[in-house]
Parts: sequence; C-alpha cells; structure tokens
Amino acid sequence: MSLETLYKAYKTPLFSLAYRMLGSVMDAEDIVQEAFLSYDQLPNANAIQNERAYLYKIVTNRCLDLLRSSAKKREMYVGPWLPEPLIEQGALETDPSDAYLQRESISTAYLLLLQQLNAVERAVFLLREIFHYSYDEIAEMIGKNSANCRQIFHRARNSIHFEPDPTPSISVAEEKVKEFVNSLMQGNTNKLLELISENVVFYSDGGGNVRAAQIPIIGIDQVIKLHQSLLKMYEGNFSYTFLPVNGSPGIRINIRDGIRHVYSFAFKNNQIQTIYSVANPDKLRHL
Repeated sequence: MSLETLYKAYKTPLFSLAYRMLGSVMDAEDIVQEAFLSYDQLPNANAIQNERAYLYKIVTNRCLDLLRSSAKKREMYVGPWLPEPLIEQGALETDPSDAYLQRESISTAYLLLLQQLNAVERAVFLLREIFHYSYDEIAEMIGKNSANCRQIFHRARNSIHFEPDPTPSISVAEEKVKEFVNSLMQGNTNKLLELISENVVFYSDGGGNVRAAQIPIIGIDQVIKLHQSLLKMYEGNFSYTFLPVNGSPGIRINIRDGIRHVYSFAFKNNQIQTIYSVANPDKLRHL
C-alpha cells in the first residue's frame, strides 16, 4: 500500500488514538505526522504485512514516551488541567468503533476520566475498547505479555467507571448553551437557576499563563456570581461565537487584550452540570 493511501486511510483514526491518549490536539497531530515519516523512511517497508498495526504501534509508543517525559510538568501544572479543545466537528467522525462513535467519547468529561489512568493503562484501554485489538496484538505493541494486558484492561475499565448520564440531543444542548449566554448577558438570574444544576462545577484552565481560578468553583451561586463579575469586568471588550467543542455545543470568547476562552459543557437531567473553560494560550494555538 502506498504511503498516500495509508495516510488517507489511517490519519484520522491515528489522530483519534493520540488525542485521547494525550489530550493535546497539537501533540497528537505531530505524533501522527512523525509516524508516517518514520514509516516512509523504513528500508523494508514492503515487508510489513500489517501496516495498520505497525502505525498504531508507532503512535502508541510515541504517546507513551511523551506522557512519561511530561509527567513532572503535569504534576507542577498551575490550577486545573483540561485537555486542549477539539473544535473541528468532524475531526474524529471516522473513528473505527461504532460503540464509541458518540460525542461522549471525545467529550471533555470523558477525556478527563482517561487522564486518571496511567500511560500504559490508557494505551491498553483505548487499543482494546476503542480500536478492538486483541490482547496478543496489544502485547506486541507495548512490550508486555497478553495476560498482563488483559489484567491492565480490566483494571482500567473498572477504574474509570464510564457511565455517562443521559444527555440532551445536540440541538437541545445548543439551545441550552445559547440560553445560558443570553441569560447571563441579560442578567436573568431566574432563567440561569433553571438552566444550571445546583451543584454545578466550573473548571478554568489558565495554566499559570493567564488569570483563571486555580481551584474548581462549586455551586450555582458562586458560578453565576463569577460570570457576572467577568461580564462587568470585560463589558464592551469581548465577542463570542457558538461552535462545536469536543463533539458538543460550546463557546469561543475573544477578549480585546488577546485572551481567549473556549467553553465546553456537561449536562445532567437537562441542566448544565459542569462547565469547562480553557484559557491557557498554549492550549489554544491550534485555533
């Protein structure tokens, strides 16, 4: 198979794996590009019988290396860590798994659950659960035996307990996000009380580079108060657009001083349960 054919066939699913592994759009794109370059430079590429498995092995191990090398940096991260927002609506639409071809599988909440797993657990879980590789194939990719990979997978699956709450449809979620913004702009607190869960949590990722809450803001009163204060602070100096973020309706906010925020949301019982805001400029360069 030619390199061009391989690239067209596997670029998107390889990005899907790397993005879920790393939570970084830019790093995932770089690793996928490096994987194809490495493959192209092999002296005996024609002898490889399973190009797909070989490319997945390269991407998986590059992700593992990057996660290990950046572990200390993650420990020293200032404030809540959130994944880089994925804006392109169809970026993962050709993901090879029917079961996980839902927006929950790339939602901010799901990516944060994956971050609870260590690097090897994450790799084994994704390769098995999302890409349906056998334990023997996974073992060959990551350099462990098949029985060990089976144990790692079951431990990882039990650890993250992914049971998403029923979420509104895309159209209903989009309507609620717009109502949330309009109610904030109009100072309609009664409507906000309807839209937002009483136990809502707001996470803001500034990475120490821009001003942001360094701990989660919990409770509807505190979250509304914070956003009302921000509106007053930046009155007349910001613009916003609605756009898909990690498979669901979100918001991009541009402030005239150059600061940007990208919002995504999680819902429960048709109310906004969690709000995620990425403002770290290092995580928004790909936009």
